[in-house]
Amino acid sequence: MQKVIGITGGIGSGKSLVCKVFSILGIPIYDADSRAKLLMNNDLEMKDLIQKLLGEQSYTSSGEYNRTWVASQVFNNPELLKQLNAIVHPRVRQDSQSWIQKYPKAPFLLYEAALMKAAGDGNFFDKVIVVNAPIDLRIKRVRHRDKRTEQEIKDIIDRQISDEERLLFADYVIENDEKHPVLEQVLRLYQEILQ
Repeated sequence: MQKVIGITGGIGSGKSLVCKVFSILGIPIYDADSRAKLLMNNDLEMKDLIQKLLGEQSYTSSGEYNRTWVASQVFNNPELLKQLNAIVHPRVRQDSQSWIQKYPKAPFLLYEAALMKAAGDGNFFDKVIVVNAPIDLRIKRVRHRDKRTEQEIKDIIDRQISDEERLLFADYVIENDEKHPVLEQVLRLYQEILQ
């Protein structure tokens, strides 16, 4: 069975940067968030279920998933968000299982997602990497990257699980705090996972 390592971290922690380094080392990466977007736009059955749940406005007139509008609907409605996730998550899981089959020769695979639990806790991960960074630095990065306001970023951070909770289920931690070189940490971790 192929070894699958989950990788997660809060918004602005630098998950994508760490994944890029692993990718350069030849490790295939499944980006759950972008795969979910792709499926929401192209999986007709999923589109139909989302529209039944949220209405026609969940897709634009050109048929694209209306992320901003959907976010505004589920932002303060945990029950609706739960129902949306019940449509999306099983389909993404199915998609990821098909993806895993494509890489039987890879030394290991990385599964990148914002939401994650401990390895083996209802998932198929052998281990979990948490990318960690101080909140003020994360806010600065996201402001620069997404042109969002500080309050918008804080609202997103408040909706995500806390760094403390995330660190509790980490098998490995990469500190992306601009004090510890990320490249060195990734190379060390790469060797460790290979053993």
